[in-house]
Amino acid sequence: MYERELARIDQVIAAGKYKDNWESLSAYPVPQWYREAKFGAFIHWGAYAVPAYFSEWYVRLMYYHQNPVYWHHNRKYGKNYPYRKFIEQFTAPNFDAEKIVSVLKNAGVRYIMPVGEHHDGLKMYDSDLSEWTTVKQAMHRDVLGEYKRACEAQGVTFAASSHRAEHYWFVNGARTVGYDNEALDPAYRELYGACVNVHRHNNLYTLLRQEHGIDPTPEWCEKWLVHTVELVDRYQPETLFFDWWVSNHKFRPYMKKFLAYYFNRSLEWGKEVCVQYKSDAIMYNASIFDRERGQLPAVSPYIWQSETSTAYNAWSYCTTNRWKTPEEIARVFADVISKNGNFVLNIGPKADGTLCGEELHILHELGEWTSRNRDAIWGTSPYKVAGEGKRQKSGSFQEHNHYTSRDFRYTYRPCHIYAFALKPNRRGVYRLKALRHSMDGFNFDIQKISVLGGGPAEWDLNDQRLCIRAHDAPDTQMPLVFDIQVD
Repeated sequence: MYERELARIDQVIAAGKYKDNWESLSAYPVPQWYREAKFGAFIHWGAYAVPAYFSEWYVRLMYYHQNPVYWHHNRKYGKNYPYRKFIEQFTAPNFDAEKIVSVLKNAGVRYIMPVGEHHDGLKMYDSDLSEWTTVKQAMHRDVLGEYKRACEAQGVTFAASSHRAEHYWFVNGARTVGYDNEALDPAYRELYGACVNVHRHNNLYTLLRQEHGIDPTPEWCEKWLVHTVELVDRYQPETLFFDWWVSNHKFRPYMKKFLAYYFNRSLEWGKEVCVQYKSDAIMYNASIFDRERGQLPAVSPYIWQSETSTAYNAWSYCTTNRWKTPEEIARVFADVISKNGNFVLNIGPKADGTLCGEELHILHELGEWTSRNRDAIWGTSPYKVAGEGKRQKSGSFQEHNHYTSRDFRYTYRPCHIYAFALKPNRRGVYRLKALRHSMDGFNFDIQKISVLGGGPAEWDLNDQRLCIRAHDAPDTQMPLVFDIQVD
């Protein structure tokens, strides 16, 4: 089967416009819909929502000593209770894709990216390549297909993500945990993966080293390619996100083949598509660079993506989640779009398919905020400076920003500079040093300043700062946005 599919992939590339080399792939344009979207949503949902403990890495952590999941699993279920049992319980009787898409759309989301397959090996879609799918297992539903239909019905762009690459080694703690377990049974190899491990010890050190020292075989990379092509052929997502391990250089030739195939097929479908990647997994500017739980320090010349979750500790629903506040999320949103990025927020439905109250609250507050400030978000571009205040740390997993009332971010459209006061203050007085009068900096005539969702504001301008006094502003902890009209 794989040989036939690999030959077909080569035929599509040979006959298509885009070839499997970086020069050709870099010529594929960034879709206009993606440039304009600004706000996307991830959806992490799978059998890990059944135990709903600590994180979506449950199947990995349950086999590693000295971590909370290991102790929780042994106490509650017993060490011989396999992850497969959670798949049998994953029936999701209350799952309604239409409702979830509607809630996300009302929050301002323009594209929705459900996880097609996470590291645990369970596909959330129909597949001829595996029996471990939500269609063939207890749920008997095509989750990705239902999301796609709901997105199309509601005018939201449908996307997807693949985390299959990591499945090669993800459950490798099962080899060193110290007792026989189902993950090592060849009958369940397709579910648990190869469990490749180069470490002899089983502790937090080897857990945190994750994939270090492991390289995928050509056979695994070929299977990864065929599985990924099946996903895009069946569901035609307009963007596909990859998690980090495709940055392993063994994937390089297979990633180039996938991109060439996907780009050529998009021309047949009449769609504009794109791919997001981390850690130089793809040549710079040949796709969309993504930063997980982090931002950039300045405006990027190329559009990029930042993705984070509603919880600090997990991407899936867990009873142990530490939830963010809506205002914390909105501040990061403003920072990202001020630097030419798209902001993606993850949610994680519960095992029964519903959203929890904490996430519904976050999405409701974001919906009110994006609606009130739509003019400053959509149809805008970065300004000459992204903002002022605290210097943003560069890198992934930089989530504790501690913004203050001195932190501002800017977006722009002709004759309008939008200033996001990331943390409103009680006095309603804001001093913007980046917009001080300067011949080589800010040299516009201010016509009017108003608060989006409020009324007009008073101001005075000199060569030290622009001082805005907002007397008629929404009573909110969410970022306050000033519309500075200039000529």
